[in-house]
Amino acid sequence: MPDGNAICVVGGGLNGAAAALALAEAGWPVVLVDRHKPKPSPSALGVEIRNVALSPASRAFLEDIGAWVAGAPYVRMHVWESLGTASLDFHASETGRAELGWIVEVGALIERLWARIESHPRVQVRFGSVDGLEVHDSGVTLRVDGEAVSCALLVAADGAASPVRNLTATRDARYPTGHAALVTAVRTERPHEAVAYQRFLPGGPLALLPSRLPDVSSVVWSQPPALASSRVEASKEAFLADLTCASGRVLGQVLETDARFAFPLVQHLAQSFVAAPRVLLIGDAARVVHPLAGLGVNLGFEDAQALLATLPVSGDPGLADWRTFARKRQARARAMLRVMSALRLLYGSDSPWLGWVRNVGVRTVSESRGLKSQIMREAMGLGPMATSMR
Repeated sequence: MPDGNAICVVGGGLNGAAAALALAEAGWPVVLVDRHKPKPSPSALGVEIRNVALSPASRAFLEDIGAWVAGAPYVRMHVWESLGTASLDFHASETGRAELGWIVEVGALIERLWARIESHPRVQVRFGSVDGLEVHDSGVTLRVDGEAVSCALLVAADGAASPVRNLTATRDARYPTGHAALVTAVRTERPHEAVAYQRFLPGGPLALLPSRLPDVSSVVWSQPPALASSRVEASKEAFLADLTCASGRVLGQVLETDARFAFPLVQHLAQSFVAAPRVLLIGDAARVVHPLAGLGVNLGFEDAQALLATLPVSGDPGLADWRTFARKRQARARAMLRVMSALRLLYGSDSPWLGWVRNVGVRTVSESRGLKSQIMREAMGLGPMATSMR
């Protein structure tokens, strides 16, 4: 059984596994609970369909806990829209860095995290479903398939449908986007050359993200659910032609596609990141933002770093200043949701007036090195707003 100061982490995905490993590396006894060990997704074109865009700040965090895996660096991001004339180019060199970030396959990163976890002397893994919890003055009793697991602090990283959040009756505000995300991997006529592409279309934004293979890119295409379903079910030839057109042939003709998947995009924000005394929410259990931001997993890694910074050196971890932790992390989440709402309003309308505003705004940012550099540094997790809220 765990000792009296043990920290229980529920959820063994990227954010939960990283948090559990970081806590163990910091000297805390940890119990990691999940229904089963995560599995990789399909990879017919040689790269996994599921991937994440990791910032330099996230890379530094993963390196600190010995969990970094090689990803595909991207050195430039090109952003443009189908209805306008202005475009934005973000170059890593404008921030004095070699890369803006890395596209990392989820399966490889999960495998690395779990290899470290399963061999770590301070981590105990429990497989099973969470079906109850009780909060006491001195700790938390979690029930996993009916068996009691006791800990001093419970950290829930169990996803957007978080059982822990539901068991604590913590409300969460939902922000439907009216969109679904179509995801796949494609092989293209021209190499991506370590450039990430984002095109705003009338139906929603399309992202083409570079992989470790020179002619394979990941696709994240936000669009109305009915359209996403029809594109998933369309013939391969029809989909390839559709995507080639939608991408503006920026990588030439799209030649091949992996399996296609679509899932609804619903943003949410928990009422509080402290779900109950001694119970914290992090990652998607706390908030989900539109993948357009490319920040989801990075925000979860920020949560883990803020968690570590708030914990005492020793003693009862439940007595730390978790209200301040929650206030800072929720403020960061609210800021990201406001940005996503503004972008959805700005790019989701075909109004000529808003089109003019978009083009003027894009040109203003493009011509201001200082403003563009600051936007990039915040997105990379290195700006003052990102660092002050960790």
